[in-house]
Amino acid sequence: MGDKSRRSRYPAAMTDHIVIVGGGFSGTLLAINLLRFGGPRPTMVERDADRFARGVAYSATEPGHLLNVRAAGMSAFPDDPGHFVRWLGARGEATSFVPRQVYGSYLAETLQAVRDDRLTLVEGDVAAIDADGVRLDDGRRVAAMRVVLATGNLPPHTPPGIDPAGLPGDRYLDDPWRARPGDGLGDDDTIVLLGTGLTAIDVALQLDAAGFRGRVVALSRRGLRPRRHRDGLPPPAGETDLPGVSLSWVLRQVRERSAEHGWRAAVDRFRPMTQRLWAASSAEERSRFLRHLRPFWDVHRHRLAPAVAERIDAMVATGRLRFVAGKVAAAVPDGEGVCLRWRPRHADGVEAMRVARIVNCTGPQGDLTRTDDPLLARLVGEGRIRPDPLRLGIEVDAEARVIAADGVADDRLSCIGPMTRGGLWEVVAVPDIRRQAWDLARRLSHAQWVGGEGL
Repeated sequence: MGDKSRRSRYPAAMTDHIVIVGGGFSGTLLAINLLRFGGPRPTMVERDADRFARGVAYSATEPGHLLNVRAAGMSAFPDDPGHFVRWLGARGEATSFVPRQVYGSYLAETLQAVRDDRLTLVEGDVAAIDADGVRLDDGRRVAAMRVVLATGNLPPHTPPGIDPAGLPGDRYLDDPWRARPGDGLGDDDTIVLLGTGLTAIDVALQLDAAGFRGRVVALSRRGLRPRRHRDGLPPPAGETDLPGVSLSWVLRQVRERSAEHGWRAAVDRFRPMTQRLWAASSAEERSRFLRHLRPFWDVHRHRLAPAVAERIDAMVATGRLRFVAGKVAAAVPDGEGVCLRWRPRHADGVEAMRVARIVNCTGPQGDLTRTDDPLLARLVGEGRIRPDPLRLGIEVDAEARVIAADGVADDRLSCIGPMTRGGLWEVVAVPDIRRQAWDLARRLSHAQWVGGEGL
């Protein structure tokens, strides 16, 4: 890429205006910081008005869905790490692992606190991005000098072995957030969750809260479930400066350290410098990390609040929830249910179980080559964006500018949030995204003088 970039001249009316596509966490933090720093006027475009300043993660959630990071690490601002804790204290709220609904209220109130007539909120779907700004699917246009994609994760792909068209009615749910997985089922029914990560945990909690007393089976290739935070303990200090080491070295060190001290300690050691190591690694090293370490990294990196872990443990102890390792071979109709054929890990044979419903809990994806999102598919087709080499999301440079199909960075189209994980890896949680949004807002506002904690 070098210093190649694509620049455009803008009419005077556009030079102080930025359109943010997406009104969830990433887009909201960018808008907040642009307003704080006196930067260009932001317009946030969000297809669902109820998700402004909340997104999927902090809107339609159950009260039992808790943050998986302590409140002390959840400030919206890297330059004010105590902001969220003070907000909670002023409202008499607990300051440990709080409900995600509460965090959604915090984001909405934080946006409202800095909002002025420079901010515009638009409900709608962006259909196209051109030289003059964006066009919505209903024909409306919003002129802007720059557009920032803050679309969040792509929905999960249908796993191999599952043919939704061949299954009856609502027996397969491709998106657990668009329906209530336990509706219409009884105590003798079995639900299979495809995936054993945080999405499966959320769905299991939702089923429990809704009174579903049947059996739940969570199935993934390795059957790994997220670990719990240690009660009352602050995050341990990790390494911050190991010059000259590579991601391959980290891979070896994590394996060795996990054997001696456990996976939790092994992951925590390198957490503060993961982005730097990732950036300095080759595509081959990154691929090796994903292939051999990612499943273990994820379940120890993204942990459960103690109260959530206790509820999951209770469901396991009573036999209502089971985590199994294996992969789906086929799913075929069986009366009013489904016969799920699956191959247990390290086994040659295939087993079968009759289930009432299958729920896709494989979690968010980022492969642009498989997306059915109309805007992203259009941008790929136009050559405006391209997948990163590992197909984790959208390729961007160090300044969050998207890289076009010809390898040139685009000065007027940026991307922040989880879809930039190919270049940063650790950019799916609040501490990482807040720094990315803060940095971009400073650049766009010419406010690089603003200092921060660098959390």
